[in-house]
Amino acid sequence: MTQLQSQLSSELCAGSDTLKVLAGRLFDPHSLKFIPSQTITTSKTSGIILSVETTTENDLDSQQIASGETLDLRHLSILPGFVDAHVHFFLHSYSETSWNDQNTTESLVERTIRATVHARKTLMTGFTTVRDLGTEGAEDADIALRKCLSGPNPLIPGPRYFCANRAIVCTGSYGPKNTIHVNQEGTEGVTGAEVADGVDGCIRATRRQIGAGADWIKIYANYRFRSRMQDVSPYTAGASLATFNALEMENIINTAHSVGVKVAAHATGAETISKLLELGIDSIEHGTDLVSHPDSLLRLLSASPNTTWVPTLAVHYFAMQLGEGKDPRANLAWKISSDMFKRAIGMGMENIACGGDTGAFSHGENAMEMKLMVRLGADWRKVLKWGTLGGWESIRPIHWETKSYHAGLGENDYRFGCVTPGWAADLVGVAGEFDKDFEGTVDDVQFVMKSGRVYKLNGREL
Repeated sequence: MTQLQSQLSSELCAGSDTLKVLAGRLFDPHSLKFIPSQTITTSKTSGIILSVETTTENDLDSQQIASGETLDLRHLSILPGFVDAHVHFFLHSYSETSWNDQNTTESLVERTIRATVHARKTLMTGFTTVRDLGTEGAEDADIALRKCLSGPNPLIPGPRYFCANRAIVCTGSYGPKNTIHVNQEGTEGVTGAEVADGVDGCIRATRRQIGAGADWIKIYANYRFRSRMQDVSPYTAGASLATFNALEMENIINTAHSVGVKVAAHATGAETISKLLELGIDSIEHGTDLVSHPDSLLRLLSASPNTTWVPTLAVHYFAMQLGEGKDPRANLAWKISSDMFKRAIGMGMENIACGGDTGAFSHGENAMEMKLMVRLGADWRKVLKWGTLGGWESIRPIHWETKSYHAGLGENDYRFGCVTPGWAADLVGVAGEFDKDFEGTVDDVQFVMKSGRVYKLNGREL
């Protein structure tokens, strides 16, 4: 008997620690099928799944259902908890307040309180795991937020939380930009990300953020570097240009990988993305400017199984809506991103994860990324996989396979994204049928469990 089997067996014997969930049908992201009549036994203490078996007469014991030891959800479809691989909890919708004003007029206390609200909204819509790719000027608040969201009795309700701390940018490329002192980084000491230059500076910033507790490192490999040209040359100001050179990017990636930390890149330039793939980048965020050689780049990305593409369709869609269809740049970004995604699914690309860049639009609308993927022609079964198991395959730590289950694992040590013994007891239950009404079904979240704890039942927050 393996260590995992022994641990699961002993927890099953504990009895009172377990909670059974009767699923009308259960989604398997490996086979892309719904399996009928499944009983999922979870541990309240360890927060893991102990067993998944076909429902029997014994599981239907009315006394256990009445006492709450068994939850009868046979009227629902049960899936692994959804995963949003690109959020910003310390931002709120730009339709409410611009990014620049959030950084320069909202205090760190206000932004942190807002983040706790965003965490709860996210969990209640069925997203049990997120990857936050930068606090966007809120300094190191994500590290403390992660602690408050974690453990068997978290201080606040929210998803399993992986964070990238401050993110890394090069001098002059990012905001908020000072309108008086144009050569000064940030405004009143606030910078949207940590500034680093040169090999030594990039290595130092990477080590500093990892030492601060970052799960991921995030770099802005392209950005609107010449944005101050807006008054005289909007075309130049809006161009997404390379920020770090190849040697700087290589040392960031190698430094992070040497201690088991992955690197995500905000990248929109074809040349930059090609170089990042060559250097072993772990995820490409956006990838919207691949217009010069889209098919060749998509083939290159598809042939890089250790790199995940997070297309962030939702942020471009909402930006177009915010501009009411009158902003040419927003319209073009949506056109390019949607075209790229359609090309990718046409080529059979699989290394995709769902992440909407949630925060630029409202938290709680995380499912829009999956909805847009289906609207653009993706098989809804694959979209559910990308929004569950695909999230795990993207976010999981380097060399995970060398780890084994034991009682000392913490919140971010468990596997998630699939309902299988030994994995996190993160479950979501929806009413409706995906094949008939994908959007209505993915929005109709009736049940949410994270780490073996029920947060939503019968459509009501507990």
